[in-house]
Amino acid sequence: MTALPCILIVDDEKRSLETLERILEDHFTIFTAINATDATAILEREWIQVILCDQLMPDTTGVEFLKRVREQWPDVIRMIISGYSHSEDIISAVNEVGIYQYITKPWQPDSLILTLKNAAELFHLQRQNQLLALELKMTPRHLAQDMRQKRDTLRRHYESQDGIVRGPDSCMNAICDKLLRVAPYDISVLLTGESGTGKELAARALHYNSRRWDKPFVVENCAAFPDDLLESELFGCKRGAFTGAVEDRIGLFERADGGTIFLDEIGEVSPAFQVKLLRVLQEGEIRPLGSSRTRQVDVRVIAATNKDLETELRCGRFREDLYYRLSVVNIGLPPLRERSGDIPLLAQALLENAMRQLGKQVKGFTAETMACLADYHWPGNVRELQNEIQQMLVMAGEAELGAELLSPRILRALPDDDRQSPLLADLQGDLKQRIESLEASILKETLIRHRWNKSRAAKELGLSRVGLRSKLERYGLEKIVALSAS
Repeated sequence: MTALPCILIVDDEKRSLETLERILEDHFTIFTAINATDATAILEREWIQVILCDQLMPDTTGVEFLKRVREQWPDVIRMIISGYSHSEDIISAVNEVGIYQYITKPWQPDSLILTLKNAAELFHLQRQNQLLALELKMTPRHLAQDMRQKRDTLRRHYESQDGIVRGPDSCMNAICDKLLRVAPYDISVLLTGESGTGKELAARALHYNSRRWDKPFVVENCAAFPDDLLESELFGCKRGAFTGAVEDRIGLFERADGGTIFLDEIGEVSPAFQVKLLRVLQEGEIRPLGSSRTRQVDVRVIAATNKDLETELRCGRFREDLYYRLSVVNIGLPPLRERSGDIPLLAQALLENAMRQLGKQVKGFTAETMACLADYHWPGNVRELQNEIQQMLVMAGEAELGAELLSPRILRALPDDDRQSPLLADLQGDLKQRIESLEASILKETLIRHRWNKSRAAKELGLSRVGLRSKLERYGLEKIVALSAS
């Protein structure tokens, strides 16, 4: 059972002491004293966490007594309770004693209990903070060494393979070569491509292969905030600069000083905010929201967008001067549908990551599953592939991830070879051709879910086995069934 917080009540009125003790004894371990001498004796032998002291006592005042307590036991949380609420007393208590709370009589029991509980929690947090500070003071060398080791590991990872999984004949090879050539030079880079194509991964490759690799790398999604909040996120703010700004805040540009900041979805930034961002890039200085002073920062900016910024320029939605500041080098990342040869390697890497994160192990993918993954066009790119693999792993009950675990939209995808067929033209052609294309994809998806059992698939579709076989032959799916069953 957790020990109750120890509270010392000092009051020369016995009736007041008895009342307070009766109200508080269920929540705290109570010690009482009728004068400063008795209170000091208790402090010397007991581990007191909070003192609740009356202001007016015959031999001294509460402020004078708590001032001595502060010198000898500075960790104890000090509180004054009084029937007098003169402003001079309150100011003196705050300035000289550093009291936690000045409580005036008459007090409410529930409010007093809550205040004392908060005071005891503050004492506990102070002790934890002191212990942590002591640990940090004793081990700075170990912490610094650990940080260097982690940064070195990251750098080696991005030096050896850019962190981007790809095959030997991948179209990503030329892009990764370009990333490595650009990385050492302290210039802005604009990464373009559809959502989920790995722009943040490319930005990390640029950072960890640059001269700034041992400095901070920070990320901000510019589409996630309205202008005022984005400004405080990036540049910082002073307390009271806007509703909700309850303390001074250091912005990401200042946190990234000496390192790299990655501004994702830069195409979503409003024209008004683009002006403020341009100043940072031109002058290398920021001004926190609500402050009159500027601060110099040394930050490399890498930006990314899934929009065509040149179109945005022509439409007047993006500033030309900001565009040329951001895109000293422009690197476009291809969608996953143009990297079909990378899918087996990517899928395996994503599966290994998912197994580590979820704490669940499987042997891998079946050949049929991998074929379905390769046939799908992945409009959500690598991020969609990652999500699909995670949901398959969660739902898996066997040693391998079978195709029946795939989402219906993937199962209904048509093989690339069949898409060239006049009948399976992926919803192209006249009405008859489009209907037949849909029918073929439904047949394939149903068979996969039933693990190529023709009887169950025919029953679900309301077909006879003869009718199902006829349709499979018509659409060239019979050979796929034969291979899957073998």
